[in-house]
Amino acid sequence: VQLQASGGGLVQAGGSLRLSCAVSGGTFSTYGMGWFRQAPGKEREFVAVISWSGINTFYADSVKGRFTISRDNAKNTVYLQMNNLTPVDTAVYYCAADPTRGGIVTTTYEYTYWGQGTLVTVSS
Repeated sequence: VQLQASGGGLVQAGGSLRLSCAVSGGTFSTYGMGWFRQAPGKEREFVAVISWSGINTFYADSVKGRFTISRDNAKNTVYLQMNNLTPVDTAVYYCAADPTRGGIVTTTYEYTYWGQGTLVTVSS
């Protein structure tokens, strides 16, 4: 199973970006999919997760109301729409797949597959 994250870049505060994560191999439609981020000098932290069906989602408090996670099982892709970005959101963003539970999982160690990360930089 391979995950390819894309869509990062440089954006001004208040701006928006949409990250994508394309998954190849395995059975994407059965995986819970999560987004995490890691800022310089900090630990990787949970951002958002979506269940295999797309019905259930869950967000970190820091992004709730600004970020939206979604998925297209026909395209084997999960998205993270990020609005009203602030410099605090600057980090490398990683997508991850949980083939075991398929539901709402927020801890890094419960994810089996990881993408390579895409850098998001928000300028003030």
